[in-house]
Amino acid sequence: MSGQTPGQTGKALKRKTSGTSLKAEKPGQGETSLEIKGSKPPAHDRLIPSHSGELFVVATPIGNMGDITLRAIETLKQADGVICEDSRVSGGLLHRLGLKKPLIPYHDHNAEKARPGILERLAGGERLALVSDAGTPLVSDPGCKLVQAAHAQGIKVSALPGPSALLTALVLSGQPSDRFLFAGFLPAKQGQRKKVIAELKDIQATLILYEAPHRLAESLADLAEGLGDRSTSVCRELTKLYEEVLRRNLRELASHYNQAGPPKGEIVIVIAPPEETSSDLNDIENLLRTALETLSVRDAAETVAKASGRPRREIYNQALALSAKSRNP
Repeated sequence: MSGQTPGQTGKALKRKTSGTSLKAEKPGQGETSLEIKGSKPPAHDRLIPSHSGELFVVATPIGNMGDITLRAIETLKQADGVICEDSRVSGGLLHRLGLKKPLIPYHDHNAEKARPGILERLAGGERLALVSDAGTPLVSDPGCKLVQAAHAQGIKVSALPGPSALLTALVLSGQPSDRFLFAGFLPAKQGQRKKVIAELKDIQATLILYEAPHRLAESLADLAEGLGDRSTSVCRELTKLYEEVLRRNLRELASHYNQAGPPKGEIVIVIAPPEETSSDLNDIENLLRTALETLSVRDAAETVAKASGRPRREIYNQALALSAKSRNP
């Protein structure tokens, strides 16, 4: 998730001559220390193969430097360069890790021009790390086309899992997490925003959105109007000292932020799926009964699942039950 600088965490980091040592204090928990001994791991432990070019998609902290992984540190240490959105943000991260690497700007405004040169370097054998300003790259940032192009040219791509604002918000939200859709940022213009919200209305899944603080109250009001008054969690300052999750219905949240004003920090909105009504369930059952008159259980389930937007496995189990009931009334 873009826009959060790792420098906002206020964590103490120290560079030792024997390797890299990180110290991060998390609220409510003592001090956590990570230490990497030596400047070069054994050959069999090397995280980056040296025989060919490779693109590494590296997740970085979204607010707490203690969340960076050992593998991410070692990969950044061995990389020939770091592809980044904002050189100031990524330069600050590398400085805290005691690293100095060439930075290759790659963002919405230069991606088309910068991509060929990056691909040429990868094809020439360089090992480059792709990072976002914070969190996992390719989630609401321009890295997707670079990864697509690398695959198309036969360049190896590896992903290093790590911090993610959308997943952190989902597990903190208290909303259903078994099926969810990430919809990115809502449009800034209200007309376009309402159109997108209308497209999301009937999706049978938890919705995850990013939003700017100054648009939060207006967007929550539009969401309440377009989706109905669903249970919603507004998550902000994730992994930081003032992390907050506010869980209420959409209209209550819209009213709260309209009165309180824009909050600080980056925002993730997590919205519960629409509640099923008895009429919805009856409609699905009627569709299945009709489909089973001419189709196999499998084909009937697939047809109804596509038409209703419900999970295929759920509809298949319902079709099995109806089929068995019809054979043994």
